[in-house]
Amino acid sequence: MISDQTANYSGHREVDSEVSSEEVSIVMPCLNEAETLRACIEKAQRALSEDNIIGEIIVADNGSTDGSQALAAGLGARVINVKAKGYGNALMGGIAAARGKYIIMGDADDSYDFSNLRPFIEKLRQGYDLVMGNRFQGGIKPGAMSATHRYLGNPVLTAIGRLFFHSPCGDFHCGLRGFSKAAITELDLRTTGMEFASEMVVKATLRKIRITEVPTILSPDGRSRPPHLQTWRDGWRHLRFLLLYSPRWLFLYPGALLMLAGLATGVWLWLGPRRVGGVTFDVHTLVYASMAILVGFQAIAFAVFTKIFAISEGLLPEDPRLNKLFRWVTLEVGLIVGGVVMLIGISGTVYALDIWGQSSFGPLDPSQTLRTVIPAVTCLTLGCQIIFSSFFLSVLGLRRR
Repeated sequence: MISDQTANYSGHREVDSEVSSEEVSIVMPCLNEAETLRACIEKAQRALSEDNIIGEIIVADNGSTDGSQALAAGLGARVINVKAKGYGNALMGGIAAARGKYIIMGDADDSYDFSNLRPFIEKLRQGYDLVMGNRFQGGIKPGAMSATHRYLGNPVLTAIGRLFFHSPCGDFHCGLRGFSKAAITELDLRTTGMEFASEMVVKATLRKIRITEVPTILSPDGRSRPPHLQTWRDGWRHLRFLLLYSPRWLFLYPGALLMLAGLATGVWLWLGPRRVGGVTFDVHTLVYASMAILVGFQAIAFAVFTKIFAISEGLLPEDPRLNKLFRWVTLEVGLIVGGVVMLIGISGTVYALDIWGQSSFGPLDPSQTLRTVIPAVTCLTLGCQIIFSSFFLSVLGLRRR
């Protein structure tokens, strides 16, 4: 059956209401792919036929002007017109319209092997929710992937994703993958661009759905024009997404390291100047140690803010460790801790004023006086930060409750 459906995504998703008989929907995002679309559709049709699979082919068109829509319809594919621009939008439109229990998505540039979909479907039938293709296991034909992508972009971004999220995937950005429609719909995917591929893997990992990989072959694409992918822009968008989805690595770990380094340096310099080799460290270094403590605490607070906001918005799953922590770390505890730290700062300030008074409020030796003033000011500022952060966390907590 050939039908047309327009998907306009801004939080609302239209789903085909017809009763489904298809087991598999093959979704191909498309933007001016007339050169290669025929080969992709025919390979997919042959794969469905040879494996006796009841399925459909969906071309999620993102505004093609080269006749891709008519070509796809003429070959028997369903054409879904997605008005909102972007790779992620096109795929979300195709996924929402799919009738199949399982979905296999792949680019329409003839670089992926649509004629060999059996490994994906077998894994899905075994109960896996996400089946990733792995090009590094299956093989990358000469000219199919640039050296920048093969040896830098994909390995680095995949390694970061595995480190940040403990993902089992060895090829984060393979465009050929299969999944259960029900499981992926539950993930509430939202990114509209190329980072959609990373979002699917990250959320699937965080939600602990069943993930596996199968080898797949990557061939040179058949287009005469440059690909839509822009190496540095899209690489940065993927990296930015991974960082934003991991407050621990973006804020918590750097903040904790900075704060500990500042505290250690401050304690080391508190009693007097320190000489290392031919270099003397004095109160000037103590100022930077104070800054490290304050910035480090702010980064840690941002990690907690971001995590709670992301959970509240459904971007991240609930974290049992965070819930346990907030049984003990309440607004009242924060106010008490902040007040005690401020009291230490006030005491240091009074002590510094007393020293100044003993010299009739005249000139002082900065090397001595600043060893009291800098820690006192640091404690005053840190106490204020703790109190303000406690109030803000309580506001976020109100929304969660």
